[in-house]
Amino acid sequence: PIFLQANGKLSWEKPTGKNSYSEYTSDPAKPVPYTEDVHFSRTRDYMTDDQRFASRRPDVLTFETEVLENDVTLGGTVIADLLTSISTTDADFVVKLIDVYPNDFRYPGSQPNLSRNAGGDYPMGGYQLLVRGEIMRGRFRNSFSAPEAFKPNKVERVKFELPDVAHTFQKGHRIMIQVQSSWFPLADRNPQKFVNIYECEDSDFQKATIRIHHDAANSSNIILPVLK
Repeated sequence: PIFLQANGKLSWEKPTGKNSYSEYTSDPAKPVPYTEDVHFSRTRDYMTDDQRFASRRPDVLTFETEVLENDVTLGGTVIADLLTSISTTDADFVVKLIDVYPNDFRYPGSQPNLSRNAGGDYPMGGYQLLVRGEIMRGRFRNSFSAPEAFKPNKVERVKFELPDVAHTFQKGHRIMIQVQSSWFPLADRNPQKFVNIYECEDSDFQKATIRIHHDAANSSNIILPVLK
């Protein structure tokens, strides 16, 4: 496990503090989009889009490691293990695993049409590459056949698998985790109220305060399949 920490840190060390959490307000009227650009229809390009557009939003939490001193290779299933409390009775949880490039990174010898300088290097400094992402509708956190409402402001576990990954985070890069509660329109909007979403009214959609806990008692983490 790699642990979410206070102040947006991400570390292999388990937190030792008390009552530590990060929070954001999820508003179904302003969902987090899957891409920065506006498209008439969904495209495949979102899978390579720079995720900095999401990092800038107040309803997206980001946690990242220090600069890696060695390569870190993953092979297998990624598991999100979140300890969360919400102000309403339902919410979605999106976890994204991201490779953050060094600030001075450039791809050498790129094609001329990809660079401002014909035949020159293509700048990729600070690029946030989406390695893997997945969404879990919170009501199904314990069972897909028996959905459960959240008890407002009670700490509960939301644990789910992301699709398998095969990726090396190179030395000099950083590992980032983003957490959010919408990914529109890849997933439909959750009213954040424990109702039948397909029959609910506009009035059922409400803002929710989402807390992701990261202390000794409630240590949110991401289990990574690290290969030696």
